[in-house]
Amino acid sequence: MALSSYRMHRIYLSATMNYGLGSDDPEELAYYNKIRKEMDDMKKDPVKKGISLSWDNPEEIGK
Repeated sequence: MALSSYRMHRIYLSATMNYGLGSDDPEELAYYNKIRKEMDDMKKDPVKKGISLSWDNPEEIGK
């Protein structure tokens, strides 16, 4: 049985707020673990700070 959107939202909130799930349903646990893994992967990726500007605009050079 597929998870309802309401249940998926509740699991998402639990995972993002670092709460426990409190359920033994394998489908819910799989979804919870998937979200937690995605969050951990995002934390490992470097964050690019600042704004990169390109001053060389080919359209402006030709004018």
